[in-house]
Amino acid sequence: MKNVLHIILYTLLCATVTHIFAQGKNAGIIVTGKVVDAGSSQPLSYATIQIYIVSTKILTGGGISDEEGNFQIESSRGSYFAVIDFMGYESLQTDNFTIDPDRSIFDLGTIEITVSSSILEEVTITAEKSTMEFALDKRIFNVGKDLGNAGGSAAELLNNIPSVIVDVEGNVKLRGSGNVRLLIDGKPSGLVSFKGGSGLRQLQGSLIEKVEIITNPSARYEAEGMAGIINIVLKKERKNGFNGSFEATAGHPVNLGLAANLNYRHKKVNFFFNYGMNYRRIPSITSTYQEVFADGLTYVSEQNYDGEHVGLFNNARGGMDYYINEKNIFTASYMYSRSNGKRLTDLYYNDYLKSDPNAITRTHRTQDEDEVEPIAEYVLSYKKLFSQKDRELNTEVRYFDHWEDSDQIYTQETTLDDGSPGEKFTQTAPNDETEKQLIIQIDYIHPFASEGKFEAGLRTSFRDMTNDYVVNDVGTDGTEIPIPGLDNKFVYKENINAVYGIIGNKTNHFSYQFGLRTEWTDIETILEETAKSNPRNYVNFFPSTHFTYDLPKDNAIQLSYSRRVRRPVYNELSSYVTYSDNRNFFSGNPDLNPEFSDVFELGHIKYFEKGSLASSIYYRITDDKIERIRTVDDQGFSKTFPENLLNEIAYGAEFSTAYKLYNWWKLDLNFNFFHSKTDGGNIDSEYISETNSWFARQTSRFTLAKDSYLQLRFNYEAPQNIAQGRRASIYFLDIALNKPVFNGKGTLTLNIIDLFNSRKFRTITNGENFFADSTRQRNRRQINLTLGYKINQGK
Repeated sequence: MKNVLHIILYTLLCATVTHIFAQGKNAGIIVTGKVVDAGSSQPLSYATIQIYIVSTKILTGGGISDEEGNFQIESSRGSYFAVIDFMGYESLQTDNFTIDPDRSIFDLGTIEITVSSSILEEVTITAEKSTMEFALDKRIFNVGKDLGNAGGSAAELLNNIPSVIVDVEGNVKLRGSGNVRLLIDGKPSGLVSFKGGSGLRQLQGSLIEKVEIITNPSARYEAEGMAGIINIVLKKERKNGFNGSFEATAGHPVNLGLAANLNYRHKKVNFFFNYGMNYRRIPSITSTYQEVFADGLTYVSEQNYDGEHVGLFNNARGGMDYYINEKNIFTASYMYSRSNGKRLTDLYYNDYLKSDPNAITRTHRTQDEDEVEPIAEYVLSYKKLFSQKDRELNTEVRYFDHWEDSDQIYTQETTLDDGSPGEKFTQTAPNDETEKQLIIQIDYIHPFASEGKFEAGLRTSFRDMTNDYVVNDVGTDGTEIPIPGLDNKFVYKENINAVYGIIGNKTNHFSYQFGLRTEWTDIETILEETAKSNPRNYVNFFPSTHFTYDLPKDNAIQLSYSRRVRRPVYNELSSYVTYSDNRNFFSGNPDLNPEFSDVFELGHIKYFEKGSLASSIYYRITDDKIERIRTVDDQGFSKTFPENLLNEIAYGAEFSTAYKLYNWWKLDLNFNFFHSKTDGGNIDSEYISETNSWFARQTSRFTLAKDSYLQLRFNYEAPQNIAQGRRASIYFLDIALNKPVFNGKGTLTLNIIDLFNSRKFRTITNGENFFADSTRQRNRRQINLTLGYKINQGK
């Protein structure tokens, strides 16, 4: 580890010395000039000016313009040309000029540069920007163009992304696998570290600019996430002056939201601020039919759950970029998220012998939960751009502090089959969770040759989490007595250090990239009340390889390989038992081991005049596959907790296309077919499943009038075999309509998510002594009306 650090520090030192020497070796003559906006003639401060030798194209000097747009750069005799760059403007190369030795000053005069075409397109033809952008190594989804995202949360937004599925519990799957790494702005975030994908329900979709899907990441990224990485990029502008956008939403079931994205840049400082507030009432239902076989009899339990979660969510993110100059940028930001929620549920059990269905014992259980969950995140970063193109140094320190306080009260009352009163009691379940994490990261990119690139980086993270929980029986006198086995404090300590290196180059039509990442992991889980500790220490190597070949006629193919890891997340390790349903318990397993996968992928991309087609075939083998296993005792009480199975082998093919059939009809289509075989023979010889499944998502966008659109999206997930049974098919249709208002500065959008209220999750589970058929619907049909308004962002 020390040797690697020495090599990287030595490389950075040599690069810095070379940079300083290159700037200081020519002197004696001053090159002057002034940089202005071509349209307004306003001076542009802090533009970058670079001086190159004509014959060799070697950089000899450079500088930046002052607040009046003027610059002065030391040089010497010779023939040169200058390149002027300014963020948001087209790069400009001057004509060649010759400096005579008898001159002390050479004036380039007033240099006019124009706003870049990408900025102009944003002002004049934003409506033509594609919802999907394809590349061989990733796909980018410009979610603001998707009408179906208006008024929804980040979790609902992800469910509209091709290849991505968000299940009823908020778990995110990519290509059918839940082993996916969620990042926000390219980094871990407290929103998703504690609860995984379910934490995205606290983030409003209107704060998101785009989503990047990276199915086979290189060594540059953390090794977490076997199916790949989903990177959520939040909105942030860097244009001069003040600009921003506002959004208000009203919906049914109750969904009231406000959001603001504001930006102000003046000279060296760029301020940005995002705020989202959302109040929601989310009804959900679940029904389960279960048979338990014991003593030659079949016991039936019909269970019906009816609940509502009422939540107020606030997200605020602010910060600033300080431009020491256009080559050195310092950024500081702060994010605060807070959710206040109340959960009210009614759970009904009807129990009887299958041979005597009229003798029914009825039980009614209620839950009343109040929860508070604040998250604070602090980020400091520094970006250094060198005169050499694409050479840069990035450093970042990130810290987040997250806790959740939950207080639950349960009541339960039973009526026996003869109508007489049965057991009646009250229970409480206070639960406190905390998480603190510090991340330090350094990344360096050094180009070489014409298109070569070397990358190296270091990362260290320290993470501490606790879960203090207890379930109490409440006596008639109000005394609370802890239930044995349901009183403990779970502590999780994690330290991961990583170093990586990547080298790549391109020759003619062929390019390659080789990478290696090494991670040192030190993890310990502790159950304080029972004095049980489980320390883990291991070192792992994660190689990655990418080969790309450019074919004629806008075709390209890429072959890639990477080794990935999925470490158990907090909820999978914590022994805390959910007690809202005292017959169906869910908990973690502190003895879980991480999964390791080898992932191979062959991708192809083809560009057409009216669209593009991306396709890939992939193969993934996973050892120590983590799967939730359900067991049922003779009383019909179930326990579901994660176990390490032997392995899983999966392969499949995926196709995504964006095509403009007509000027008024744009079509997006995603289709994924996969085969998987899961071997859980180490748990039970019956836990071996093999399945073929597929899912498809088709979006059609119709132009009704100028800047008015109708969008339809159909989703279908085919049935799938799981380790203990089968999941039924899922299908639903979304529809959205928008219209410009306020002379094109605003947009009014009406969308209906799950038009026919058909999005229901049904699973059939079989065990040695039980059979269960369960149907869940967490999100019912949602109708939203959203008004958006932009300031200084064009139409």
